Amino acid sequence: MSPALPAYVAAGRTDTGRVRGHNEDAVLVRDDIGLWVVADGLGGHAAGDYASQMIVDRLGRLRRPDSVDNFMEAIEDTLEAINAELRRTAYERGVDLIGSTVALLVHHRDYMLCGWVGDSRVYCYQDGRLRQATRDHAHGVDDDQTHVGDRPAPQPGGGVLTRAIGAEERLYVDWVLTERRPGMQFLLCSDGVNKEMTDRELEAAFRSDCMPPTLIGSIFETSLARGARDNVSAIVVRLNG
Repeated sequence: MSPALPAYVAAGRTDTGRVRGHNEDAVLVRDDIGLWVVADGLGGHAAGDYASQMIVDRLGRLRRPDSVDNFMEAIEDTLEAINAELRRTAYERGVDLIGSTVALLVHHRDYMLCGWVGDSRVYCYQDGRLRQATRDHAHGVDDDQTHVGDRPAPQPGGGVLTRAIGAEERLYVDWVLTERRPGMQFLLCSDGVNKEMTDRELEAAFRSDCMPPTLIGSIFETSLARGARDNVSAIVVRLNG
């Protein structure tokens, strides 16, 4: 009797890219508890890498309780504590903001949960179609510089975040539930991926029916070849049985 397949297969990667001096992104792959996270420290602000690494470090320490509701609550409590700490640290350092976006995916035997703050995204690939499961907390179109609020004023084509961890006193995490079917795949990514690849190109990559490590390799090969103006981070999760 052959051993049963694992419930999912996942792969993740982050890269500084070709332009930025250091990597302000961070990723977390916790297959053991069914949790995957991409965090994007805010470019142009102080210590974005400090913020994103804090998020993956703190979430990575969580234990999975029996109830998925309790797990969601633990995730939100952790992010709220980080939000308060980042605001306090920014005040102590005399800077306007130390912040990050976050996108996360939680596995349940009956469904999947996507959570997010900011413009890092979760996509779902099913039946040959790729759709964005999250909705960016931003208005305007992203350029190489992501701003928070209306300061500074966006230039034509610029993006303005309306929500980020560390930006406001109260933190609100949005969640969306999707079905869970064998063969479904999920992509979590920072906006460094979207700056180099369109949704149609990402969909074409998934249609090749590659496994997560191969898909990650393809996404990074394309993004880096096109100049990777921002840090590039992505996680792919494929559901089995």
